[in-house]
Amino acid sequence: MVLQLTVPTQGHIPVFLDEAVAYLKIEKSGTYVDGTLGGAGHALAISRQLDSGGWLIGIDRDPEAIERARQKLNAVQARVTLVHDDFRNLAAILDDLGISAINGAVFDLGVSSYQLDDPYRGFSYQHPADLDMRMDPTRSLTAYDIVNKSSAAELSKILLEYGEERWSKRIAQFIISARERAPVTTTEQLTEIIKAAIPAAARREGPHPARRTFQALRIAVNDELEALRSGLNAAIEHLTVGGRIAVISFHSLEDRIVKETFLRAVRRCSCPVSFPVCVCGNKPILKLITRKPVLPSAEEVSLNPRSRSARLRVAERI
Repeated sequence: MVLQLTVPTQGHIPVFLDEAVAYLKIEKSGTYVDGTLGGAGHALAISRQLDSGGWLIGIDRDPEAIERARQKLNAVQARVTLVHDDFRNLAAILDDLGISAINGAVFDLGVSSYQLDDPYRGFSYQHPADLDMRMDPTRSLTAYDIVNKSSAAELSKILLEYGEERWSKRIAQFIISARERAPVTTTEQLTEIIKAAIPAAARREGPHPARRTFQALRIAVNDELEALRSGLNAAIEHLTVGGRIAVISFHSLEDRIVKETFLRAVRRCSCPVSFPVCVCGNKPILKLITRKPVLPSAEEVSLNPRSRSARLRVAERI
């Protein structure tokens, strides 16, 4: 649904702002998609380069992001359409708007700074809150549901696959034991359970002991990886020749999906490697603009520490 918004903007530091917009090679009267509005930093930078014939479609599953974006984008001369939806539905969104081709798309993946810093959303192990983690608060599934209703095997699989947590089985067992006494309802409770499950020697090394578990639960609650696959493929299919897609990821799972999706579109030939020439007729539809991911500069990391794990990949429709 398209929303009308009124709340004021807040501080936000977009990652790879200049680089992503520059790579898109904005055409003034082009049509562009920001699939993850967040703080609307990329959307604003793109729309400022569009004239009255340009069109920006901004998508976010978080109604609060839509509200911030409306405030930020209300003075640009380009046409702006804001949609409260999941970017996995990009093909349907574009179809509803009568758009068959776009000139570019940007995706800034993961949890936004606003969501992470809001103590009531339950995304962070640093803030006491109910176990929620929904990017779209109108959806029903929460982190509470997963933590309190999943089996030990299901929990362990989530933590291992989405968090790459080496102590996934042990953490799952500790969660099961804790919830047998009483439901696990808050981020504080879950963090203490995780700390108890991970041996002291392991807790002294690397990131915060709860970081991987919270990441895994957030991804599971919001089905982020499947959404990413669907959204990327839809964007690629709708790109006009010469149109570009820029994707910013923050962990290896996301980056791997982006890399593999781009490579499948670059190497569409399905012939056996033993064939001397291609006979399948499948032609490449993308070329890589960034052969390796662009990494944040030391200056960007110093200004915005959350950018330290960011990776930017760009491809062009051919």
